[in-house]
Amino acid sequence: MTAGPALLDPPSARRRAGAGLQGLDTTEVERSDRLALMRSGELGSVHSWELVTAVDGPGTRMTVFLAGCPLRCLYCHNPDTLAMKDGGAVLADDLLARVARYRGVFAATDGGLTLSGGEVLMQPAFAARVLRGAQELGVHTCLDTSGFLGANATDAMLDDTDLVLLDVKAGDEETYRRVTGRSLAPTLAFGRRLAERGVGVWVRFVLVPGLTDDPANVARVADHVAAIDAVRPGTVQRVEVLPFHQMARDKWAELGRTYELAGTEPPSPEATEAVREVFRTRGLTTC
Repeated sequence: MTAGPALLDPPSARRRAGAGLQGLDTTEVERSDRLALMRSGELGSVHSWELVTAVDGPGTRMTVFLAGCPLRCLYCHNPDTLAMKDGGAVLADDLLARVARYRGVFAATDGGLTLSGGEVLMQPAFAARVLRGAQELGVHTCLDTSGFLGANATDAMLDDTDLVLLDVKAGDEETYRRVTGRSLAPTLAFGRRLAERGVGVWVRFVLVPGLTDDPANVARVADHVAAIDAVRPGTVQRVEVLPFHQMARDKWAELGRTYELAGTEPPSPEATEAVREVFRTRGLTTC
């Protein structure tokens, strides 16, 4: 999501951050206590959660959207998750109790838990505690991240992560900064680290006409992804080329924010398929 790059064409994706916190207990604590609990990972700022299928990893997933993100992507589909203060205070143990209720569903569908956002690595201690607890429950775990804060992920956290959905938003620094306001280099470093540790990766790339669709940019993204896979062949299990859509426009308006891509049309199926072929020429599997 990451702030997830969730601008997809239906029916391949139906997720929408904003399903709420129904079924999760929120905790009222004093600010000083809250900060201490967040530092220990016992408490997190959670925007919402929902059950989805074939969107945020394999099988049926419980996707939990954490609040807070350091990026400001022009096409952000979840702008309501950008501020950590906008989330509800949820104890890791309460979240894990909800995860435990769906173990049967996860087992039947080869699904599991996905931590998304926002940016999950804004809250590394909370994420680490939840991932450890999910592993102890025998639940498959997944992180959906831009990788910009990859340095926040400890080796122990990655050992508890079965899969990473890595958003590679552009292939060069100039375009990446235009899209996100931040630097590309940390994402690439995190990708290499995942490969070195043997963590499986699904790469996501959002194809936005006039923003990320320049052939040179697409080629650089494909080269970066191939380089990550070359560290440990098979690390990159698939590349999802996600066609931009206008599903986020109303959210931006409701929040009173200027949506710079209001006039941008989705890419054609032919253009999207041509970009997938660029990745295939590097020996990568696409969808």
